Amino acid sequence: MKRREYTDQHAAAGADAVLPEIECWPNQYPRPGYEIEITIPEFTSLCPKTGLPDSGTLTLRYVPDKMCLELKSLKLYALAYRNLGIFQENSVNRFLGDVVRACRPIRAEVVGDFAPRGGIYSKITATWSRGRGR
Repeated sequence: MKRREYTDQHAAAGADAVLPEIECWPNQYPRPGYEIEITIPEFTSLCPKTGLPDSGTLTLRYVPDKMCLELKSLKLYALAYRNLGIFQENSVNRFLGDVVRACRPIRAEVVGDFAPRGGIYSKITATWSRGRGR
């Protein structure tokens, strides 16, 4: 049996890291029917195994309920990943979970479209909606 090259610590890296709070403000149009899309074209984190940078575009789409995300705090939150060792899959799912906890949307989706590294391109999509969860 071949020994795997990554550890359980690599797999869990960054999942519980302390990150800046995402602030919200009261939605002035609290009805289903409109969607907000936010693109973060220079998202960067670090591979927990190699320490090499992962970069790509994160796109957040959400249908707000009572609260909307405040963009400056979201930017500071996203920048906190820059020096965080976390797998791409974990960063997308963590981002989604933190957005859902912050503003309790009707539904939300985060797509991580990562730049190729070592000849491998990855696109990760995580979704959440009320009543369904992840």
